[in-house]
Amino acid sequence: MAGLGTLALHSPLSYAQQQIVIKFSHVVANDTPKGKGAERFKELAEKATKGRVKVEVYPNSTLYKDKEELEALQLGSVQMLAPSLAKFGPLGVKEYEVFDLPYIFPNTTVLKRVTEGPVGQSLFQKLESKGIKGLAYWDNGMKVMTANKPLHKVSDFRALKMRIQSSKVLDEQFRALKANPQVLAFSEVYTAMQTGVVDGSENTPSNVYTQKMHEVQSNLTVSDHGYIGYAVIVNKKFWDSLPADVRTQLEGAMKEATVYANTIAQKENDDALAAIKASGKTKVYYLSDEEKTEWRKALMTVHKSMAPRVGKDLIDAIYKESEAAGVKMN
Repeated sequence: MAGLGTLALHSPLSYAQQQIVIKFSHVVANDTPKGKGAERFKELAEKATKGRVKVEVYPNSTLYKDKEELEALQLGSVQMLAPSLAKFGPLGVKEYEVFDLPYIFPNTTVLKRVTEGPVGQSLFQKLESKGIKGLAYWDNGMKVMTANKPLHKVSDFRALKMRIQSSKVLDEQFRALKANPQVLAFSEVYTAMQTGVVDGSENTPSNVYTQKMHEVQSNLTVSDHGYIGYAVIVNKKFWDSLPADVRTQLEGAMKEATVYANTIAQKENDDALAAIKASGKTKVYYLSDEEKTEWRKALMTVHKSMAPRVGKDLIDAIYKESEAAGVKMN
């Protein structure tokens, strides 16, 4: 009987039961920075743990849709997600709307100081009461403006219908430009532009190009006025239950996957902008220093008006990171 017990202990079934499965759900295609980052994490995590961890990646909302995934994570139905940072405001963590503030990140150096430093970590801590553990910030990139007319001066925005994600900060941003913000689902934007329901929008070059928005927008302004990013998160109860050595191995895999995903994001935006130019369907314009100063002056007012919502102390902490990097914010 002892022999049978030993045999059962080391059977393939027993080994399978010991394997830790991480379901990683996301809502975009595999062939995107986020999708490629998820696949790279799977590869690195399984290698680092020598197969002790199995990562199952579910792209394109095949497991949960955009609006369902956070609840699914909190319930433990899925272990890992990479939602856009804008998703945490509706969850009750309004501080994440700081990422929507225009010109809050004057360059990528400041962005990295924030996401990889104490500010980024303090924001992750605010998720823990929701049963969520933050692991990494992944980039989508800096935003450009598109419209069916040139957008050079602040006055060019007057009365334009500009599509936004659901965000109080982005609503305020376009009101500061005297435009009319229109909340629309991402999947509806192309048709809305094509039919004139909206006049323009803001997004990263890769999103503009892959969604073919440049085919229904005559003008694109490279403004780098805002940022779109993701947070890779995990169910906290699940994470805390993992053996310490496995957590360490997964943290290492995530760190490496993050560098990979963020490098891809920059390249894909650069490539997309080049492809938009080459298409000849959209005129690409770069703001002059004078024009950028005018835009910045108009949009920095949003920082003050939104401070009660996102937290003045948080905004000031990001300003300090900018100043430490040699950029004066106010």
